[in-house]
This record gives sequence, structure tokens and C-alpha cells, in this order.
Amino acid sequence: MSLSVGTIVKGKVTGITNFGAFVETEDGSRGMIHISEISRSYIEDIRSVLRVGQTLDVKVISISEQGKIALSLKQLEQGDGAKKPVKKAPKPQPRPRKKYEPAPAVTSPGDFEWQAASAGGTFEDMMSKFKRTSEDKMSDLKRGESRGYSRRGNGSGRK
Repeated sequence: MSLSVGTIVKGKVTGITNFGAFVETEDGSRGMIHISEISRSYIEDIRSVLRVGQTLDVKVISISEQGKIALSLKQLEQGDGAKKPVKKAPKPQPRPRKKYEPAPAVTSPGDFEWQAASAGGTFEDMMSKFKRTSEDKMSDLKRGESRGYSRRGNGSGRK
């Protein structure tokens, strides 16, 4: 029996890899079913669907010039091989907030008062205050390092 594209033949699974399964047809030809041609649904592990030695019907979908035969189980599921629309899973709905549930607290970096602008201060005032605070903290760190204190807490300035 000669294989041609579109024919359905019986075959036996002779090997399984991560990307597909090798099948020997009734006439002794060898072909491969790519993982994407096994089922319409997602398959993570081919071994969960097919077993070595399993006999099944497969459809010949192509034969290359080098004689490589591509087989499909998926197209047998679909009947004539026409693509059917894939149903998408419904989107999960966000959990409704309860009326009494407070909003999460907003935190500011360090102890700097960022809300000073709403209290009548200008942006420049806020920036100068932030700069002074930052310079004070840096000088405290440098002073501690010169006395032998470490930020790592081991009591010495050496690594």
C-alpha cells in the first residue's frame, strides 16, 4: 500500500520524544506525529496521551521530498481537517471590594514628609528640605564609619 497525503492508516507507536511520537504504518513506512498534531488541547507531556506499542489510526498530512512522513491525530478528531474555533476560557472577575474594607495604607520612603506641598509649601521648599535631610543622613553615616562602626553591625570598619 502506498501512502499519500490525506489517507488514514493504522500505525503502531515505536518511540516517543519531547517533541513528538514516531509511528510505523501497516506498510512498514515510518512517520512522526508532532506534539502539535496530537490533540486540539494543550499537551504538556506526550507520554500522558500515547504509549510505545499503542496501535492507532493516523492521517498522513505531508510527505517531504526526503521521504519524511508527517502524521496527525488532531485532524482525525476534527473530521475533515478544517480548523474549528477555539473557545477561550472566561476571564476571572475581580473580587468586589466590601464597602467597609479600608484602602491599603500608602507609605513614604524614610521619614520625609511628602505631603508638605499640600500644606502650602512649594516644590522648591520640599526639595531643599529633602536635600538637607539626605545630607545629614550621609554625614552621620560617614562619621560612624570614621569611628570604626560598620553598617553591617559587626563593630569594626574592616570587611
